[in-house]
Amino acid sequence: MTTATTGKSAGRTDGKARGGAGAARKPATMAQALNRAMRDAMAEDPSVHVLGEDVGTLGGVFRITDGLTAEFGEDRCTDTPLAEAGILGTAVGMAMYGLRPVVEMQFDAFAYPAFEQLLSHVAKMRNRTRGAMPLPITIRVPYGGGIGGVEHHSDSSEAYYMATPGLHVVTPATVADAYGMLRAAIASDDPVVFLEPKRLYWSKADWSPDEPEAVEPIGRARVRRTGTSATLVTYGPSVPVCLEAAEAAREEGWELEVVDLRSLVPFDDETVCASVRRTGRAVVVHESSGFGGPGGEIAARITERCFHHLEAPVLRVAGFDVPYPPPMLERHHLPGVDRVLDAVARLQWESEWTERPEAFGGAGASGRGGR
Repeated sequence: MTTATTGKSAGRTDGKARGGAGAARKPATMAQALNRAMRDAMAEDPSVHVLGEDVGTLGGVFRITDGLTAEFGEDRCTDTPLAEAGILGTAVGMAMYGLRPVVEMQFDAFAYPAFEQLLSHVAKMRNRTRGAMPLPITIRVPYGGGIGGVEHHSDSSEAYYMATPGLHVVTPATVADAYGMLRAAIASDDPVVFLEPKRLYWSKADWSPDEPEAVEPIGRARVRRTGTSATLVTYGPSVPVCLEAAEAAREEGWELEVVDLRSLVPFDDETVCASVRRTGRAVVVHESSGFGGPGGEIAARITERCFHHLEAPVLRVAGFDVPYPPPMLERHHLPGVDRVLDAVARLQWESEWTERPEAFGGAGASGRGGR
């Protein structure tokens, strides 16, 4: 596993500087946590600049940048033309001259015109200069479905970023992670694609903005729920789905463990494989399409490292291999609790191996049978 390289302010901005024990905690949304993360980063480091379409006066389509222009001025939180390639190209120049730009791509599929800048310059500059010129750019991308968005407003495009060496790719699923991971991304000297699950913007948790709790750094996954029957490996908008599925699975006698990846690149093989070796079975769940999607890479990594611990093939529950459907059909496209439980049911719970391990010379790979 590789860890993220952090910048000069990482010691106080990675979410660990303040413990959260002494301040009053009250309900907060992920949107509020993201806003506070940028506000705190801008207050502590004058090199942090926010730019994007409608981020200024409007405060962003989802109001994530609300109030930043009023507090820091138009030079620090800047409205841009509707030109994603120009926005990211400008951010490249800003980073080359010592600034820490935070770019907002208004919607997931709106980022595609900026791919040339991303692939040719953002991802390669540090390697091209043998480390002499890092590009500390944070690219915020609202992504995923579940809000009734039309075409170009609901894509799960993480596979494109994951397949581009030189980028870190992260996605929060909780209020605490939204704050801590965005602070760490802004402080990193490596470019970070920060994927924000749109349908979780208004999810709530008790949280203290004055003393935010410590979170794991970029590059580390977290077990959100422990279990013994199988591991659900997921991230971003699918984390609540898997937690709900794990709760429902108890009626079938399954105790499912849920691993929230948090960081897609770098990937935390250690945490994922430790879980799968304990449970012997795994299902990867994400909204992105199945063919060529993140689940294929994750399943391969699990199989390569956990082969002798697996009691069934690693399965995937993903979006269908079609362009994102109209709003009225998205509930059929997105992985839901029923589809997750259907996959769990196909994990070869009853087989000659589990029913008659003595026929194969032992008690089985892990001594587990049934559910």
